[in-house]
Amino acid sequence: MHPLFRLHCNIPKRVIYLIIIKEANLTKISKINISCNYKPIRYDIDIGINLNDIVKDIINRFSDRKVFVVTDSNVVKHYGKYFEHWPVIVIPAGEKNKNQKSKDLIENKLLQNRADRNSIIIALGGGMIGDLAGFTAATFMRGIDYIQIPTSLLAQIDSSVGGKTAINHPRGKNLIGAFYHPVKVYVDVETLKTLSKNHFISGMAEVIKYAVTMDDDLFVYLEKYNKEIMTLNKLKLLTIIKKCIELKKEVVQKDEREKNYRRILNFGHTIGHAIELYSGFKILHGKAVAIGMMMEAKISKTTGILNEVDYKKLKNLLSLYKLPTKIPEKFDIKKLCNLTIYDKKNINNDVNYTLIEAIGKGRINVPLKIKKVQEILLT
Repeated sequence: MHPLFRLHCNIPKRVIYLIIIKEANLTKISKINISCNYKPIRYDIDIGINLNDIVKDIINRFSDRKVFVVTDSNVVKHYGKYFEHWPVIVIPAGEKNKNQKSKDLIENKLLQNRADRNSIIIALGGGMIGDLAGFTAATFMRGIDYIQIPTSLLAQIDSSVGGKTAINHPRGKNLIGAFYHPVKVYVDVETLKTLSKNHFISGMAEVIKYAVTMDDDLFVYLEKYNKEIMTLNKLKLLTIIKKCIELKKEVVQKDEREKNYRRILNFGHTIGHAIELYSGFKILHGKAVAIGMMMEAKISKTTGILNEVDYKKLKNLLSLYKLPTKIPEKFDIKKLCNLTIYDKKNINNDVNYTLIEAIGKGRINVPLKIKKVQEILLT
């Protein structure tokens, strides 16, 4: 196992990136530990480890257990060969397949192969696979262990960390699920090389979400190193992935079940999820969230929470990463807003939004009537 690079907590915020860029060695692994003090939850996230070493580590750790790999029809073409030691269950790629039918398929395969309570699932893929395999693990025989090996940027910096698992319902996204943490997360940044440009750009929306809601230094970093990040500079990618996971860790350890503070990460998602649903999941999650962030920033500005300067900064950064900032013209705004009624954060008849006060500072629990939001988006 490679030696570990550790970022010390007492480093002043303003110099954090200079130190990471100076000291991070591309041959070393960063290790982040997540724990919830009030529950027996603790697991490591290894960042910068390659797939060969990941497989060796899993074999060493879990040699006495039945292991099953869940992946999708795209990822298996690139990385299936690394996991030939174990049965591989392949799901058709795409968010539209994160549903009960796919969950049934996985469960049937597990039962056919005599999986038991000591078995372990490897979720190999993007956010769709992580959510689906994780939720299957949460419910199969009342819960078995699973490992996250995220292969998309979106999954590496967000969905693989924090224990949210779910499938979609015809009425909304992620409506059926559980909070269920993996026992280990491995992040191999090299897998991003096989990601399409479209999917990489989509993942950058979630990186920007962290910056605009929680960390203005990260926002500046994304502005400064746009070209390097977009050309997949490994050191820059490791830097932003590690920083986003650290921010996610901070949030999850404060509010694992999204009762309050964790809602900070929902900026752009209330309208973003509605856009995904409206499009029949033809618009990628990150691109829908990018539009959602811009629309929710507009709500922030119109209601007097956000100033014009920071509104334009967000718009410019999204554009810098080739992300959309407008609702498609063919969308009916009234119908779109009505879809937000199924958002999981809602209370009574109000849609509960996460908005922004400034770059690096979000505001949670802002209740708004659907009609009010319609009026703002139509102006």
